[in-house]
Amino acid sequence: MGTIKSCRDASKSFSNLRSPSPPPVTSSTSRFETVNGSHEFRINGYSLNKGMGSGKYIASDTFMVGGYAFAVYFYPDGKSAEDNASYVSVFIALANEGTDVRALFELTLLDQSGKGNHKVHSHFERRLESGPYTLKYRGSMWGYKRYFKRTLLETSDFLKDDCLEIRCVVGVVKSHTEGPKIYSITPPPSDIGQHFGKLLESEKLTDVNFEVDGEIFSAHKLVLAARSPVFRAQLFGPLKDHNTECIKVQDMEAPVFKGLLHFIYWDDLPDMQEMVGLNSKWASTLMSQHLLAAADRYALDRLKLLCEAKLCEDVAINTVATTLALAEQHHCFQLKAVCLKVIALPENLRAVMQTEGFEYLKESCPSVLTELLEYVAKVSEHAVNTCSGYGNGTVLDGNYANGRRVRQRLY
Repeated sequence: MGTIKSCRDASKSFSNLRSPSPPPVTSSTSRFETVNGSHEFRINGYSLNKGMGSGKYIASDTFMVGGYAFAVYFYPDGKSAEDNASYVSVFIALANEGTDVRALFELTLLDQSGKGNHKVHSHFERRLESGPYTLKYRGSMWGYKRYFKRTLLETSDFLKDDCLEIRCVVGVVKSHTEGPKIYSITPPPSDIGQHFGKLLESEKLTDVNFEVDGEIFSAHKLVLAARSPVFRAQLFGPLKDHNTECIKVQDMEAPVFKGLLHFIYWDDLPDMQEMVGLNSKWASTLMSQHLLAAADRYALDRLKLLCEAKLCEDVAINTVATTLALAEQHHCFQLKAVCLKVIALPENLRAVMQTEGFEYLKESCPSVLTELLEYVAKVSEHAVNTCSGYGNGTVLDGNYANGRRVRQRLY
C-alpha cells in the first residue's frame, strides 16, 4: 500500500510541472525608397559644338541627389567612334567618390515647340523588370550611345535657336531597417509662443515703452533684443537709447507696430483685418505691405517671408503695382517675380496701369519698368500657348478693369 501511495504522489508532482514558455517573437522591417532630384541642362550654341570629335563631351554642372554628385554628359559627335558622328550620346555620370550607388534614371529631351512631345527615356518605368542600375565608381554612367540621330535632331522641334534642353531625374535608392518601438509617447507641440504672447498681453515686468503715432506700447527689452538685431543694438548696443521710458518710433503707424510686436512674441502673423479694424481683403493686403517694410527695418527675416507669402496669395489689380514697388525696395525677389508675371498679362496690364499704385511705381522704381517690358514681350511671344491664362486665379479682380482709376488709401 505504501508503494502505491508513493507512485500516486510522484504522478501528481509530474502533472504540476509547466510546459516551457514559447520564445518571444520579434520583428523588424527593411524599407527601401528613392531620394529623387532633377537637373535641367541647357546647351546654347549647339552647332558650335559639332566636330569636337567622338568621345568628347560637354558636361553640366554637378548636382546633388541622396548625398551623391551627378552630372549630365552630352556627346555632340557621339561616344563611340564606330558611329561616325551619326548620333548624339547622352549619359548621367556619378561625379564623386562612391561604390555601388544604386539609382533609377530618366532622361528627357524637351520639345521646344510647346506641343509637349518630349523624348523620354525612363528607367523608373522599368524598375520592376530590371531593378535599379548600379554605378560602381566615380565616372560610372547610365545613358544612351545612340540617343538621337543627328540629322533628325537638327531638323526637329527639340532644337530651337541653336539650343537644346535636357532634363534628367535621378532616384538614389536608400534603405533602412526599423525595429519595434519600445515606447510611443507623442510630445505636445511647442507652446513657447503662447507663454511669450501672454506675457505681452499681461504687460507685467515690462521695462521699455514705445510711442508710435501717438500710442504707447510696453514691451520687454530682453525679448525684443533676442528676436531682432536692430532692437538689440538700439537697447543694448554702444549707441543705445538711454531714455527707455518712451522711445519714439518715426515713420510707422500704430497698427503696424502692434503687428510687429505680435509676431515678436507669438511668432506668427497677426489677424491683419483685426489690426486695421476693417473687414476687407484690400485692408489686409495693405497691412501686409506695411508689415513687410517694418520686418525689413527690424531684420525680422521670418516675418518678412510670411508677409511675402501673404502678398502672393492676395494679389489684386489695385494693389499689385504698389506691392511690386515694395518688393523692389526691400529685395523680395520671389514676390517681385510673381508681381511682374501677373502685371504682364494682357488681361491685367491695362487695368493695373490705371491705378495710382502704377504711378507710384513709375516714380519710385523706374528701373522695374524695363523688367516689366521684358515680361510683356515674353508673354506676347507665347500668347498662342498661354491664351488660357496664368495659373489659377491670375486674371485678377475684375471690379477694377473697366477703365476706372483706383485710388489707394491707407487705414
